Amino acid sequence: MSTRLAQQGSGLGRDDGDVVLQVTDVKKYFPVKKGIVFQRTVGHVQAVDGVSLELRRGETLGVVGESGCGKSTLGRLLMGLERPTSGSIKLNGREIADLKGPELRKMRRNIQIVLQDPYSSLDPRMTVGDIVGEPYDVHPDALGDRDRRTTVQELLDVVGLDPSHVNRYPHQFSGGQRQRIGIARALALKPEIIVCDEPVSALDVSVQAQVVNLFEQLQQEFGLSYVFIAHDLSVVRHISDRVLVMYLGKGVEYGTEDQIYEHPTHPYTQALLSAVSVPDPRLRNHRDHIVLEGDVPSPVDPPSGCRFRTRCWKAEDICATDEPMLVIRDAAAHPSACHFATERDVVHALRRDVRTGGSHVVEHDGDGAASR
Repeated sequence: MSTRLAQQGSGLGRDDGDVVLQVTDVKKYFPVKKGIVFQRTVGHVQAVDGVSLELRRGETLGVVGESGCGKSTLGRLLMGLERPTSGSIKLNGREIADLKGPELRKMRRNIQIVLQDPYSSLDPRMTVGDIVGEPYDVHPDALGDRDRRTTVQELLDVVGLDPSHVNRYPHQFSGGQRQRIGIARALALKPEIIVCDEPVSALDVSVQAQVVNLFEQLQQEFGLSYVFIAHDLSVVRHISDRVLVMYLGKGVEYGTEDQIYEHPTHPYTQALLSAVSVPDPRLRNHRDHIVLEGDVPSPVDPPSGCRFRTRCWKAEDICATDEPMLVIRDAAAHPSACHFATERDVVHALRRDVRTGGSHVVEHDGDGAASR
């Protein structure tokens, strides 16, 4: 990769005490209006409802959950593309919601986004050189005295593309190459944070691995911090240091990659992990599979108390009256928004005996006790 661009990056390593992004109890409600002429608000879509998180310098925070849980809306809030209804979002100690005009534009240099669709996010009428260099039209001071074309070619080289293709158009590239173009554009302003909004979901599996590896290489070289939004738990586990699990606008479990995947305590997290595919077809009938009943409730009129209670096998009367907070409980070493948070071994319900070369099944009951 380009040594020159690496020197221009932040060059900061991981420091667990250095928080660059602090989100506290953020809510985003979209009004639901009725009427043709005299429209009146009859309700609100509670897209994000009380989410808190923090992102440290040089780390990756994964955000997972099924479609409609508010992941992308949260990403737009972090970018300043949406104003929160309430709550606080601080970038390097500064409140994003208070920034306007030139100050907001300057803030956005430090936090960029890579979008889901690698084709619709690129203007088909612009060359790759114009697309990657467009941020310099908005922030000319970021280019300084460097030659624009040379800088764009260096960015293409950093993401693994041929610099001589600077005059080609998006339709002349494959899906994985287009996503690399989007990554190069995000790197142009040397940001501290990149919001990755399902950046590999539209790619083939083999290409997904290449793009995820590229993200990791760029993080090591430039000291980037990622908010990695995805619904594929396998991808999130590969790249994330910590994970936030969302359901219907709320965070339901929050912890390190090991805590979430090895020791899940919230029933929704356990159900998500049980849906992860098992590569060995001989073991698929022996897995700890959890099937959720019912549909996801409407974010306009969510259930009282715990929002997951209408699909939860542990639900009791208290779940309908008292909303569980995302806090550390006696049965969990990390925050979990469940009154009855209990560890359940889902991912490792199937284990392979590598010493003998054979396989055996280890099944766990709800309390974590194992039996063969």
